Amino acid sequence: MTTREFHFSIDRGGTFTDVFAQVPDGKGGSAYKVLKLLSEDPSNYPDAPREGIRRVLEQVTGSSHPRHAPLDTSRIASIRMGTTVATNALLERAGERTALVVTAGLRDLLHIGNQSRPNIFDLRIASPQPLYEAVVEVDEAVMLPLGTEPGPRNGPTPQLNPSIPCPGKRVVGTTGEEVCVRKEPDLQRLEQDLQAVLASGINSIAVVLKHAAIYPEHEKLVGQLASKMGFKQVRRAV
Repeated sequence: MTTREFHFSIDRGGTFTDVFAQVPDGKGGSAYKVLKLLSEDPSNYPDAPREGIRRVLEQVTGSSHPRHAPLDTSRIASIRMGTTVATNALLERAGERTALVVTAGLRDLLHIGNQSRPNIFDLRIASPQPLYEAVVEVDEAVMLPLGTEPGPRNGPTPQLNPSIPCPGKRVVGTTGEEVCVRKEPDLQRLEQDLQAVLASGINSIAVVLKHAAIYPEHEKLVGQLASKMGFKQVRRAV
């Protein structure tokens, strides 16, 4: 039976990829290998982390591991990998052009945020620009009716809460709580709005609808429509 003795820890950065490997020393103990590669070097290898693992395996075992053949992982015990690529893309605004799809009336919610100010008396507040380039509002509404039991939603004295009727259908959410669907999403109008986004060259959308954590059905409908229309990246909140 093959013993799994190789442990890899890899940091995949935007410029360099660092590989730290714990390998067998041939005497029953362990030795360590360190390797630095260019993160992007397509003329020599398709993927830097994989190339680092390949080189270490080949060097230590003495066996050939062809660059374009599947790696023999029978002796690998663990691979731990971290990357700053996504962080760099956010900081540099170098990611895919994206549109935000949100419940009607909440288009500015992420831009407003929680209004935290590091310097509360600063008269010139530099607010970072949002990551999304365009906003599409979905004409839909989900309400969480108040119940009769004390709790985080109903408060300590639910008997004092106003009684608000549900003008739509009542359904059960993912938490087992009752949800009121006041309005189904207007998919016909949404398709027209999304078509304009596609025409502008944006192929990636993030869907964030109100109360989707408890009732995700509307987000699913929006996601299905967007995928059918040809958006390459469709990410829902849930």
